[in-house]
Amino acid sequence: MSSNHVNTKLTRILSIDGGGIRGIIPGQILVTLENKLQQMDNNPDARLADYFDLIAGTSTGGILTCIYLLPDLENPAKARFSAEEAVALYLDRGDEIFDMSFWQKIKSGVGIADEKYDEEPLVQALTEYMDDTMLSNLLRPTLITSYDIENRKGHFFKSHRAKKNEDYDFYVREVARSTSAAPTYFEVSKATSASGKEYGLIDGGVFVNNPALCAYSEARTTIFDQFRDKPKATNMMILSIGTGNEDESYPYRKVKKWGALQWLVPLIDIMMSGVSQTVDYQLKQIYDAVEKPDQYIRISPSLEKANSKMDDVSRENLNALKEAGSINAEKYDEKLTKVAKMLIANK
Repeated sequence: MSSNHVNTKLTRILSIDGGGIRGIIPGQILVTLENKLQQMDNNPDARLADYFDLIAGTSTGGILTCIYLLPDLENPAKARFSAEEAVALYLDRGDEIFDMSFWQKIKSGVGIADEKYDEEPLVQALTEYMDDTMLSNLLRPTLITSYDIENRKGHFFKSHRAKKNEDYDFYVREVARSTSAAPTYFEVSKATSASGKEYGLIDGGVFVNNPALCAYSEARTTIFDQFRDKPKATNMMILSIGTGNEDESYPYRKVKKWGALQWLVPLIDIMMSGVSQTVDYQLKQIYDAVEKPDQYIRISPSLEKANSKMDDVSRENLNALKEAGSINAEKYDEKLTKVAKMLIANK
């Protein structure tokens, strides 16, 4: 390797789990991190996009990723929204996005015969935030997950790949819609690339609810600038944030006679939380093996008084989720301060 490509600074990665409306929790934690960066770097206009080299997200984490990296309309080199403005999508529009009309209840059999929610309020909210911005215009490399149901494989939206080939470029609003197309909640998304290729996509949470390991793998194959080679684990720091630990258990006596209907929603929750825990374990082993455990930071927030359901958008629960985010930000204050110092030191 040429001396011109020695990694003298850490490649900085942010990864955000899926979890529906519970995205408010990591969103609030990242509000605190952004505030710390502004104060510690003496830059009141600092944004998360200024401090991460790659941001990854699944489902609600994918939506947040898109919002954090949207370029400002007047200054395309800067981020359009603050972390606080990003989480406002959920706080201000969540009750519209997860609103089941009377007709939808009848048509879907309350989510049994058809998707539970009409996609139109979600599409409208994403369009208002993201307009006609293309994936290739996002400020930093991304990895946003979805699953291609026709080709039976994971589909990863990557802004750095989209810059090189229009086959991989999409409207950001379609990226956000695809990564959040959770089965039983929203209908399958049809995303069309800039070259006209169509894909039938669903929520990436069905196979990678915690995208941190995918982000690590993507970074291992990416040259982020002309002065750094493809980073190894020792050359990366990863901040991975969950959407609240599940508090619902499934007692044996209660579930032993369940059939497909009863298992449908619980199985999705179990699968998503299990995948997240597995990825956390794997990354801990990787960073322990290279003797850099402090460079992998996982925040698994508690739900506090909030409901664990991905679609509980009652005003009471929205407030509880916001409060849970703030409580967890305070609980992890020391860890977030260390993260902020690392991010600034490796700018």
